[in-house]
Amino acid sequence: MNTITMGSYRPFQKLHPLTLLAQLSSRQANGCLQVSNGSVNWSLFLEQGKLVYATNSNNPFERLDRHLRRLSAQVPSLVSAVRVQVRLLFEGAEPTTLPNDYRAVCWLVDQQHLSASQASLLVEELAIEVIESFLAVQDGSHELIPPDQFANQSVPQFCQLDLRFLVEQCQTRQRQRQSPRPMPSHSATESPVIADQNGSGAKLEASVMSDNPVEPPSPTATPEYPSYQFNTLTSTAPTKKNQYTIACIDDSPTVLQAIRSFLDDKSFTVLMIDNPVKALMQIVRSKPDLILLDVTMPNLDGYELCSLLRKHPSFRHTPVIMVTGNTGLLDRARAKFVGASGYLTKPFTQSDLVKMVFKHLT
Repeated sequence: MNTITMGSYRPFQKLHPLTLLAQLSSRQANGCLQVSNGSVNWSLFLEQGKLVYATNSNNPFERLDRHLRRLSAQVPSLVSAVRVQVRLLFEGAEPTTLPNDYRAVCWLVDQQHLSASQASLLVEELAIEVIESFLAVQDGSHELIPPDQFANQSVPQFCQLDLRFLVEQCQTRQRQRQSPRPMPSHSATESPVIADQNGSGAKLEASVMSDNPVEPPSPTATPEYPSYQFNTLTSTAPTKKNQYTIACIDDSPTVLQAIRSFLDDKSFTVLMIDNPVKALMQIVRSKPDLILLDVTMPNLDGYELCSLLRKHPSFRHTPVIMVTGNTGLLDRARAKFVGASGYLTKPFTQSDLVKMVFKHLT
């Protein structure tokens, strides 16, 4: 059985995540448990054996953005512009003793995009996803960093989560994904139990050693979680925001639908145009704030249409982004020659698109 000692570091060895969590809880540990399996690093911040925040190195801002996007259905202030700003401010920021994604959550509260109660629910959902991946670790190293190495930073705590509860949530969700049918109730020996302060953690260890242990997911897996439900909670932030009209011109309905889904936010009104010949008149009528223009289209290609738009007095300064699979320097030079504002290469992610849009809208 692994034993955690404050500030101790162990080389790679067989790990039992449930036992580690049991010891942390029963000893009311303080500090940051850092675990590595060579490819992914986990950081669990604890106070009196309770979890304050959990993260890992597997795309932390993709994870945060996913949860914020779900959260935006109940919190109107979490528009795309805010979510992009979070990534621009913190994703590439200089590392500190506190994880950048936690600093991003603190910033959202400080800027009144989230209330403290909403941040608490967000931290809980993030923790469940991180702990679920942590439970899959079989080999690695661990170290408990003393709290005095990072406690000098004034950072709010939004919640203190019970580790036993988090483990139960992870295993319940794992069982639900394994079977579409309602799961029968389990006996006490099958449920993860973290020992009390005077216990040894053996009960939680027993759940791993039982005849039918719950298999944890892969550390790199992205589990599907239900949408956030806040009931009567409302955002304390102001709901006023800019509204943008985005014109998407592409002869492919699939591409148009993809762009529309990527820009599925109250900040945008998306105008889909699949006929390049009729596009100019539709744009004149709608007067969009930004135009996404496919390069390769029949009858009238994107370069020609961009040139026509630039000759119209109403669209000399409207951002026009060329969307294409062509990556050559000549293609970029031609786009610049006809007056394009930017160049977005296919295939692109939602993050690529939103960053490009807000770069030119602001």
